[in-house]
Amino acid sequence: MSGANSWLQRQRKTDLTELAQYTGLRNYESLKKTELELALDEYLAENSSTFSSDPKLANYFSSRARTTGSPVKRDAPEGAVERLKVARRRVTKAAEEILAPESDDDEPTNTATALAHTPGRALSLASRIPLPATPADVAEAVDRSTVAVRTHVVALYKESGITEATQATRESLSTVASVLFVISAFELYFLRPEILADRYAFTVPAITFLGTRDFPVFVPDMFLLLTSSFWSPALLWGFTSAVLPSIAGYFFNLTINSNHGRPGRRSHALDSVVDPLTFSIAKALISYVVYGQGITFGGWIDETSIARINTAIYGGYRGILTGTAITGVLSVYDAVLRK
Repeated sequence: MSGANSWLQRQRKTDLTELAQYTGLRNYESLKKTELELALDEYLAENSSTFSSDPKLANYFSSRARTTGSPVKRDAPEGAVERLKVARRRVTKAAEEILAPESDDDEPTNTATALAHTPGRALSLASRIPLPATPADVAEAVDRSTVAVRTHVVALYKESGITEATQATRESLSTVASVLFVISAFELYFLRPEILADRYAFTVPAITFLGTRDFPVFVPDMFLLLTSSFWSPALLWGFTSAVLPSIAGYFFNLTINSNHGRPGRRSHALDSVVDPLTFSIAKALISYVVYGQGITFGGWIDETSIARINTAIYGGYRGILTGTAITGVLSVYDAVLRK
């Protein structure tokens, strides 16, 4: 009878290897079956308080309880102790080799060899990875992740201030004055290249990496500000589209009499410095007379400037009349909402 526990003797080498992995025995890979039996027997005997209640090792401790004392220390025949000492030396030597510094080139090979010799270690590691038990657990985990991401996105959106900026922009643009300004800016956008022409400045070279071509850059010719070619049409458009309609809207302001003849009940908050409806009507009449009929008022207006503006603005004088019609309708609609 050998010195190892009888239950361990009946196990195969692969079973002993898995048992060594399970119990945490170190440096057992190079041991033979007999040496592994002795090493396991001694290791389990020394850690009986830890493994005695483990169901997987119940047969071992039952077999050990039927013997008298430690099989290694009392019942081992001659030579068993010597073999155990040899096994200890081999384990110590293997531990020193593993703990010794290794080069980066040897690490993949040693790792692959260790995995090849101990396939049960990979299975043991995989069994320790927590996985969802049922498809319902998977769905619940996905729902939790989705809710967390949505909550984080909503928090970032609120902290960015986009909502406040959007509301402020909406309130600023929801007025007739804003619409008048946008239409005037639209006209000026098409008029600017005519009275302040672009000139070549430089070229952005092609970038082969991005696949782009040479890009010429043009900028407004600011020297035209010193010539009548700019000021004559610019002043004409300014007077016909802004100055004269504003004067008419200031003096013919219907909003200041919006109390329907009841003194003392006038709401100054509803009054406008310039009546937008009168402004739109005056702009439409002046534009039609000047740009549509070509009236120069006895030579006060340059015909060339009239033609340049009429050609540059989108739709000519008909485009200007369309803009005044839009602002006029909005003025009436705004007045109805205020009542």
